[in-house]
Amino acid sequence: MTHVRGLISKFTPGRRVLAAAAITVVSALALTACGTTEDDGGRRAGSAGSSTASQQPSPEQAAAQALFDRFEKACPEPGVNSRRPTGASKPDTAEPETVAPGETPPADPIEPAPPTGPEAELDDRDWCVSAHHEQRVIAALQILADPTPAKVRKTLNGLGYTDERIHHLKQDGKKTRFHLDLREDGGRLCESGLAAGAVSDVVPCVAVAEGPFKVMSEVRP
Repeated sequence: MTHVRGLISKFTPGRRVLAAAAITVVSALALTACGTTEDDGGRRAGSAGSSTASQQPSPEQAAAQALFDRFEKACPEPGVNSRRPTGASKPDTAEPETVAPGETPPADPIEPAPPTGPEAELDDRDWCVSAHHEQRVIAALQILADPTPAKVRKTLNGLGYTDERIHHLKQDGKKTRFHLDLREDGGRLCESGLAAGAVSDVVPCVAVAEGPFKVMSEVRP
């Protein structure tokens, strides 16, 4: 709300009436500008336009989102993880191995250990989306000479990954390590990357589902 302040006593007597009228007109205009009227929903009129404008994505963010959408459409629906064992294992119908005289047969069958880390926590959709990202990032990093953090960031930006998606850029000898935040719609997918010329590599990792980016599980390249 705009308030017009002034010391009327400073005006000459002939101008006091004009000053009071001017104050009334300016105050009325200020009330209109403040948008005090409300629409049927109780929301202050005129506020939606400015709020919507502030939430509009930048061209870079829009391009990155289009990239993510394209990869997700090419992958299966979320929720299925074929890498995680489901249900009881099938009974072993193979013939038992013979035991040499004097040896004790094993009490229980030896079963493979369940997967852990990204294999257990990411579903088939995550792995599919990850493969699309990895392929293009690795190809770009393999031809990057002298992969300093600044050059790696510029390369990733050129691929459509905004600075909000790039984390933990760090020089490691002649190599640069980094993480990419690929979380979408409550997902936990991220990438752990190594920029090292021809031997560059990128592998999936697991981040927290919400909030600031933080890696929870990874097998670093």
